[in-house]
Formats: sequence, structure tokens, C-alpha cells
Amino acid sequence: MKQLLNKTPFYVAVAAVALVLDQITKFWADSHPPGWKMPIIGDGDGLLNFIIVYNEGAAFSLNPQKIVSWLSPTIFFGILTIIAVVGAIYFFRSLAKEDYASKLGIALIISGALGNFCDRLRIGKVVDFIDVDFPDFIFERWPTFNLADSWVTIGIVLLFIGAYLVRPAKQKA
Repeated sequence: MKQLLNKTPFYVAVAAVALVLDQITKFWADSHPPGWKMPIIGDGDGLLNFIIVYNEGAAFSLNPQKIVSWLSPTIFFGILTIIAVVGAIYFFRSLAKEDYASKLGIALIISGALGNFCDRLRIGKVVDFIDVDFPDFIFERWPTFNLADSWVTIGIVLLFIGAYLVRPAKQKA
């Protein structure tokens, strides 16, 4: 198993599978009409719903492209995606070969960034469809998201695990 985890193609494959899963689920969600909603856990506004929402902004529907309004959102987010992916690849290459958590995290972050950018290229906005309610937790209702957003979040958690749990344990040993 360690031999597999030490090979870059493994992480490329993980990123590719995550990207394909993201795109398949978004095509499925986008095949439904505007306003479509499907309760999964609970009814109506239960704990988990699938609902079609389009996000023309960034995370949590923020619109940083308003700062540079002369630049189309697709180009703006394209530039950000390229910078993020190149930076992530550079960071990936600098990791110790045994830092599997961070490497997996970077693969998922790249996949998530590319997944949302594919939406922007295809339809000019991001398809979000996972609606979750965390009762009385930070927001009244969590912002709708997609698998690409999940990959980025899981990737960031794995980076923290690599940085604060795996690497210090290796240094003590």
C-alpha cells in the first residue's frame, strides 16, 4: 500500500475520479427544472435535501469579481483556478513522500477547484444541489453546496491533519 501511496499517479487518479463524480452529480442536478427540490432526510426543509441552485459568485455566494467588474466572471475565476491549481501542484511536490494525508488533501482541492471551474466554462455559473440544515449552527441554514465544495473542504481538513498530526508525530519519532 505504501508503494501505491508514494506514486503521484495514484493522487492524479483520485483527483480524476473525484472530478468525474462531481460532474456526474452536477449534470444530474442540472437536468431538473429550476425550483426543483427533493427531500432526502426529513420533509420539506428537513435535514438533507437535493435542490437546484446556481451560484454565479464564489464560496457562500460572495462576489469578489465585483472588485474587477471589467473582467468577466469566467475569466476572473479561470485566473483564480489556474493560480490555485499551480500553487497546489507546487505545494504537492514539496511534501514529504510519507505525508499521505496532505497529498490526498491537495488532490481533492485541485479536483474541487477544477470541478467548479468546469461548471463556469459550461454554463457560466456553479451548480449547487446539496442542502443541509445544521440546527442552530452558525447559519439558519447551511449554504447549498456540491461535491466539488466538499472535496475542497475535505482536502483542507486533510492538510490540517497532515500539518498538525502526521508531521509532528514523524518529527518526534
